[in-house]
Amino acid sequence: MDRPLLVYTTFPDVDTALSIGEGLVRDGLIACINVLPGMRSVYSWKGAIEQGQEAVAILKTRKGLQDEVSRALKERHPYETPVVLFIEPTGGDAATLEWLFTETEGRD
Repeated sequence: MDRPLLVYTTFPDVDTALSIGEGLVRDGLIACINVLPGMRSVYSWKGAIEQGQEAVAILKTRKGLQDEVSRALKERHPYETPVVLFIEPTGGDAATLEWLFTETEGRD
């Protein structure tokens, strides 16, 4: 059986996150995207310290789709180098896992 996978990424704004997320849901690559607006970031970029406001996104998918989700997210993402981190949760509620796998089946 496949395993659940969470994808952590950030976007410049909520609308961009929702638009890209909706496309990934429609394509069956993810079951859901959660978007948290209003994050403030301080980061190093090309030798300079930058600050900005972003939206955090957590995508719910499964391990078998990791490479495809990564590729699709990078192709659609507006950042030159988007943060794409994969988090493998241990276990999960049975009903949640069934929903997650049902919504993304047929993609591998």
